[in-house]
Amino acid sequence: MPRPGQVKSSGERLSDRIALGVLTRVFPPELVDEVVAECGRVEQRSRLLPARVVVYFVLAMCLFSGQGYEEVARLLTQGLERVRQWEKPWRVPTTGAIGRARRRLGPEPLKALFTRVCRPVATRATVGAWYRGWRLVAVDGTVLDVPDTDANAAFFGRPGSGRGQHRSAYPQVRVAALVECGTHAVFAAATGPLSAHEQQLVPGLLARLEPGMLVLADRGITGFELWQAAARTGADLLWRVRKNVVLPVLEHLGDGSYLSEIVATGDRWRRRNPVTVRVVEYTLEGDHDMVYRLMTTLRDPGEAPAAELAALYHQRWEIENTLDEIKTHQGGHHLVLRSRDPDGVEQEVYGFLLIHHALRDVMHHTAHRAGLDPDRISFTRTLNAARRHVTDQAALSPLTAPPSTDTHQP
Repeated sequence: MPRPGQVKSSGERLSDRIALGVLTRVFPPELVDEVVAECGRVEQRSRLLPARVVVYFVLAMCLFSGQGYEEVARLLTQGLERVRQWEKPWRVPTTGAIGRARRRLGPEPLKALFTRVCRPVATRATVGAWYRGWRLVAVDGTVLDVPDTDANAAFFGRPGSGRGQHRSAYPQVRVAALVECGTHAVFAAATGPLSAHEQQLVPGLLARLEPGMLVLADRGITGFELWQAAARTGADLLWRVRKNVVLPVLEHLGDGSYLSEIVATGDRWRRRNPVTVRVVEYTLEGDHDMVYRLMTTLRDPGEAPAAELAALYHQRWEIENTLDEIKTHQGGHHLVLRSRDPDGVEQEVYGFLLIHHALRDVMHHTAHRAGLDPDRISFTRTLNAARRHVTDQAALSPLTAPPSTDTHQP
């Protein structure tokens, strides 16, 4: 019999209740258990850190970036520990135990969870997410610093430097991503060593494209084969072209654009298998020396006038803002990932992307209910609210969506 003031044990373990507060709506325990089972990471014996808890821990360490392993574990459990007794007491694992648990888990469950969860979230009513009938998405890449270990340096490589030993202090992982412009939701990603150019990673994203999308890309994403592969998905393309790409004028169109053709690199002279494209050229007010050239699959000026496409291209910068949210606001200034081996780095990258997607999903839900553009919701306020809800999760069932938070811009 419990003493006065003591809550009787329910037979539940504390680790069974660990969740992510307001973000558990996006990552419910039953889904986490499914991806753990799919990846063959179900434990054969009871552990202090079962696989589900480790998944939530990886997500939490990407939510509470900058906090040590043991502090992240305390933040995950402190709201639960103060309100009830448990059948099996749960002590905070050591840093070494958490590191071993992360290695047992590997990156596969986080990648599988990303594939299951991360989708474009805009509805037809979402402000700023569409151009006419097309969902606006953008593709780009970035790099993240990783710890300077032998394993990371050998696998990822490091950029050169003009100072000291002519090399950067940190190795870097390259990440390519597809982002929904109107909501900043990342819905496809690929990682690789620094030597892998973005063009080498982008083909791994194309399976997530579909008809009804309009893909925006800067001139770093180029190439005949990549254009062909992206166009075969049924999505339409609007890509900026490097100035050294030859685009002969085949036919002038009424809106000032023109039809041209592109060919494979080895076929520039014979031009045996050309692909017809439409080209939009324009300059910005006050900078008439810089000519921008956009190449698109939208060949009919009536359905996509040149002036509108030129104005639309600035939406590509939404992916830059998205990457900044992840690296600067979520990760903190001068972000260096904490994982000391390549598998851990990949696991951590997908953890960051999953947390960002969950935050953006919450923001879209809030904006939709209020009839606002998601850009009017503060990312930083949402991030801080999500952190608070993790430590307040004791009052919440891990299977129940918590109440929404007020994250409006002032």
